[in-house]
Amino acid sequence: MSTYQSELMKRLTERGFLYQCTNEKGLDERAAKGGLVGYIGFDCTAPSLHVGSLVQIMMLRHLQKSGGRPIVLLGGGTTKIGDPTDKDKSRPILTEELIEYNKNGIQTVFEKFLDFDGPNAAVMVNNADWLDKLGYIEFLRDMGVHFTVNRMVALESVKRRLDREQPMTFLEFNYTLLQSYDYLELNRRYDCALQLGGSDQWGNIIGGADLTRRVEGKEVYGFTTPLITTASGGKMGKTAEGAMWLNSDPKWGEAFVKSPYDYWQFWRNTEDADVGKFLRLFTDLPLDEIAKLEAFEGADINQAKIRLANEATTLLHGANAAARAEDTAKTTFEQGGTAEGLPTFDVDSLDALTAISSAVLTGLASSNGEARRHVKAGALKINDEKVSDPFQPIEKNDLNKDRIVKISVGKKKHALIRIG
Repeated sequence: MSTYQSELMKRLTERGFLYQCTNEKGLDERAAKGGLVGYIGFDCTAPSLHVGSLVQIMMLRHLQKSGGRPIVLLGGGTTKIGDPTDKDKSRPILTEELIEYNKNGIQTVFEKFLDFDGPNAAVMVNNADWLDKLGYIEFLRDMGVHFTVNRMVALESVKRRLDREQPMTFLEFNYTLLQSYDYLELNRRYDCALQLGGSDQWGNIIGGADLTRRVEGKEVYGFTTPLITTASGGKMGKTAEGAMWLNSDPKWGEAFVKSPYDYWQFWRNTEDADVGKFLRLFTDLPLDEIAKLEAFEGADINQAKIRLANEATTLLHGANAAARAEDTAKTTFEQGGTAEGLPTFDVDSLDALTAISSAVLTGLASSNGEARRHVKAGALKINDEKVSDPFQPIEKNDLNKDRIVKISVGKKKHALIRIG
């Protein structure tokens, strides 16, 4: 369709979120009436979400801004099974204690993007509240009758495993039933009529919409986004250093957090061809302003990238953090300084600290081998001086008055090591 009645469908389609929809016209009419309740589920597989989940969070934000009520469904129950979608092997089984820890970590990000007060306040619920109470026989009798094995084996996540002769446990096979039951339960509790998700969730979303129709006699809707990739074909949110996590508090573990500066720099390093798309998906900027920014060419496109970095970082970390990150970048890149705000790693002493071990410690290289390649290419630097020997030690005279040394790879990747 070219025109929509509802603010929600206008927002989502104009900004590039639409991939598939169960009944576009019906959803548009339902959204136009006001009070639409919609949800997205997030399993608790790590103590932080990463940028790959941000497109879903932004959809909930647009739902709320257009007058709807968003539900954040945390998968305290479904995480005990593990979503087989887009996976070639079974997810590791997590303990209940670890699932609870992860849940506490990921829920902190939503208050940055959603309003949990007011007439259409967002709601955060845990599907363990109802899934943990289900009786196996009763569930099979009441819900299993609505699913056929024929249809389930045709799901892409199942079909791919079977085609590759890779095992899928009966535990994983049940995941679709439980996610479908989530939709039914949310419809009963909150009159939820919309499930949003990525394109890989289409089969699960269809299952939930069909179950709700069969059991409650209600039409509910599904809406999915396209797979978000970079212009060069990379997976959105993945970097050479790993996932770009949304949490910044170190209490969730160094492996699952990124500093506001790292986050800002991630967006600043966006490929030229992606600037307009990412501005539409990941910021609140008006479309006419985005059109002007993505029209920049040559060196001017860097101004659009800085705007993207500032807007995206402001949403997650606040305007002050975005401003500090931009100042740090200017100082580091334009003036060659060791500005505050760079990722900082504390070590007890200089013992055995070399150029390559420093690169690995700070995450600027994923391995000693990669660090050696950076040295060979002339990209690894200590205090802005190129390193020629990968085993060059970090010495006292490399430290500034605060006992800090700067490690760099190329012009855009920097970190600090502070000696205790």
